[in-house]
Amino acid sequence: MNATRPHDPFWPSRLPRALTVPATSLWHNLKTSAERYPDKAALVFFGRVLSYREFARQVDRLAGALHAVGVQRGDRVLLDMQNCPQLVIAHFAILRANAVVVPVNPMNRAEELKHYITDADARVAITTGELAAELARASNELAPGQRLQRLIVTQYTDAFDAEISGDEAPAPAWRDWLLTRHPLPALDGGQVLAWTEALAGDHPPPDHVIGADDMAMLPYTSGTTGLPKGCIHRHGSLNHNAFAGPLWPLTSAEAVMLAVVPMFHVTGMISLLHVAILCGATLVIMPRWDRDVAGRLISRWQVTSWINIPTMVVDLLASPDFARYDLSRLVHIGGGGAAMPQAVAQRLLEHYGLKYLEGYGLTETAARSHINPPDRPKQQCLGIPFFGVDSRVVDPDTLQEVPAGEAGEIITHGPMVFDGYWKRPEATAAAFVELEGKRFFRTGDMGRIDEDGYFFITDRLKRMINASGFKVWPAEVELLMFRHPAILEACVIATRDTYRGESVKAMVVLRESHRGQVSEQDLIAWCREHMAVYKIPRQVEFVDALPKNGAGKVMWRQLQENEDKKKSPLKSP
Repeated sequence: MNATRPHDPFWPSRLPRALTVPATSLWHNLKTSAERYPDKAALVFFGRVLSYREFARQVDRLAGALHAVGVQRGDRVLLDMQNCPQLVIAHFAILRANAVVVPVNPMNRAEELKHYITDADARVAITTGELAAELARASNELAPGQRLQRLIVTQYTDAFDAEISGDEAPAPAWRDWLLTRHPLPALDGGQVLAWTEALAGDHPPPDHVIGADDMAMLPYTSGTTGLPKGCIHRHGSLNHNAFAGPLWPLTSAEAVMLAVVPMFHVTGMISLLHVAILCGATLVIMPRWDRDVAGRLISRWQVTSWINIPTMVVDLLASPDFARYDLSRLVHIGGGGAAMPQAVAQRLLEHYGLKYLEGYGLTETAARSHINPPDRPKQQCLGIPFFGVDSRVVDPDTLQEVPAGEAGEIITHGPMVFDGYWKRPEATAAAFVELEGKRFFRTGDMGRIDEDGYFFITDRLKRMINASGFKVWPAEVELLMFRHPAILEACVIATRDTYRGESVKAMVVLRESHRGQVSEQDLIAWCREHMAVYKIPRQVEFVDALPKNGAGKVMWRQLQENEDKKKSPLKSP
């Protein structure tokens, strides 16, 4: 790293600039916390408390079950769940069994799930009752040699009392999908096990033989080519950010953390799940967002730390019941994925003394690569490079560093950066550049550095839509839409959205045979059946033709610029 950088004066004086990464695995962190705090609350879910002792016991049981069905060192195991205690238990059980966690967005549908099964070469998956049929359908539609061999299915009521009432009870709108015990689906050529059956098997876990240099996780990210790519993360790269997290701000075993950001995503997985378990803290788990459930849980469990996306904060503050909620123990609030509106950040500071700490990171960087200093945060800012990180802003063509204030591509070197893309050597080579003898990851985000060395996003080099912190890659949505028999051509762009920031819009050319036979709403309804909800176009516009350049490529940027010129932002339905 350069000897001095403009942000150096703002680095917290109590902290080192870099950390030594443990040689142990991520599972070792749970083992240690369970030995230190056996009777302490680890996981809270609708009033049921799971101690660290019982948490670790269930992890061992499930790891034994995985080993018994043939999971070996380095095998990839799909984990497809909403936030619940079983997700946390399964996550650590996969690691305990010397295997690799492949986290899957539970909003994905069968067409999308097929890619995760085949690309990861997964033969075992763990999911919840309401998602099991979709996962089984994806597997059953594959060729016999590509299918899942085992599917372990849990029901939400395996983790809480269905008769619970009062403030601890699920929101009324949630009761049907949380309380329903779904039948186990048929898995062609394979076996389906109930979660309770797997834990009751009493199979001993295998010897734990992996360490910092072994692959721990294969989270997927999409991009300009359409199909998601697996990011190879070792225990060491993930452990770096797990151990760094409690230092910024200071987190201890006394922390109570609200787990509502999705824990299949690297932010929830590393900055929340792994940080909490490493510290011996308590995770209060929400399966999805509801502002009043969040308000009640923050009050009831005296939550001290809340990592979120800004739209959650905006929604909670707008609740008619907000005055009833007790935020007095909340000492840390922050997140990323989208910019926090300045007016909301200012309200948090003036009325509650809370400084909203924004950060920045990608799947490839195991969440945080930049974060705002606790004592000197800037609003709508990525912050400064995290522990051991060297980030630059360079001209994307020449790769020469640009002066402060000038826009360029953000490139990052650090101990949390992934090794490369699974089975994608060409994509890996294109994603990195060597500078001053260091391997820098090209983020594809355009940014600038101010006079204090703080980083700001200015634009995107990559074609991407940011909908409430969920990244939507237009090429992937287009590939899915092309499967509809009525669509001749499609181009996906971003449209402004007063709540989400951006939403998805599709410009569609229909086949001559289907014109007048298919409506915009028909296509939106079809998309709901075939892709994750956050990817679904909120608007479809039929056009006679798409603009193309001399090589025949669709000029998506022209369509995007035309959309950006529109004065009235779209309000979400």
